[in-house]
Amino acid sequence: MPNKPLVAELIELLALERLEENLFRGQSRDIGSKAVFGGQVLGQALSAAQATVDPDSRRRAHSLHAYFLRAGDVQAPIIYDVDRTRDGGSFSVRRVSAIQHGKVIFFCAASFQGDEDGVEHQAQMPEVPAPEDIAEPPPVPPEVMATLPVKMQRWLSRELPFEFRYVQPRNELNPQPLPPRERFWFRLTEKIGDSPELHRTLLAYASDYQLLGAANFPHGISYYQPNVQMASLDHALWFHRPFRADDWLLYAIDSPTAQNSRGMARGLIFDRTGRLVASAAQEGLIRVVPTASDVAHVPARE
Repeated sequence: MPNKPLVAELIELLALERLEENLFRGQSRDIGSKAVFGGQVLGQALSAAQATVDPDSRRRAHSLHAYFLRAGDVQAPIIYDVDRTRDGGSFSVRRVSAIQHGKVIFFCAASFQGDEDGVEHQAQMPEVPAPEDIAEPPPVPPEVMATLPVKMQRWLSRELPFEFRYVQPRNELNPQPLPPRERFWFRLTEKIGDSPELHRTLLAYASDYQLLGAANFPHGISYYQPNVQMASLDHALWFHRPFRADDWLLYAIDSPTAQNSRGMARGLIFDRTGRLVASAAQEGLIRVVPTASDVAHVPARE
């Protein structure tokens, strides 16, 4: 999808081709990651599930629980097979399998509910500077970029459909031990339409940004280090209140534990007014091996 504005390209990436009543095909975009970006599969799977829920029911996704089984091939399309598990009196449930080269690389369950009145409370948003008061992340200096592998250069120099403002920036190329938490603002770089379903798929895509990284902070390691192997294992996302992905959202992330080569992270997503609009959680593989050459010999998710 060359020569398109980044936001339009992302929206097209999340808009799947319908092959059959419950069968969809999505394309992939190589953004310099080692495999298909997990957020892409999350967003596309949610898009497929949403397409099978009767719009007249006015039910919208409130939760998604997913497992990443195999690394996705950025050079191949992904087939999404939706099982209409249940349409009950108040909720609808869909199961989605993502398939490449004849194998399931990912599956998830998504639940949908209509609006209801009920009790309400929420966690308080952390006190942080406004996004306008935080500088944009600086680019990697050219002399440093030239020393990095080509794949990493592409990842670090890529243009993004989202912009970010980090409350406490961390040098991922020279990481130092820090407490296991992160706070940053993010939003789409352009304004888009009002479809709640589109904003949910875009948030599903963005929810995978930086989430697991907080589990690295206490150990002074980074995804960018050649002897560090990381892979998402699962991902959960809950939608609580209406929001817009093109308005600033605060992602407040912490990592309560890491053990047995796995780290866990959880995040709360707030809008500018302090409303808690979504929550996320993820566990991922984190292996530190003696040398970079050892990474290729350590199985990730097979």
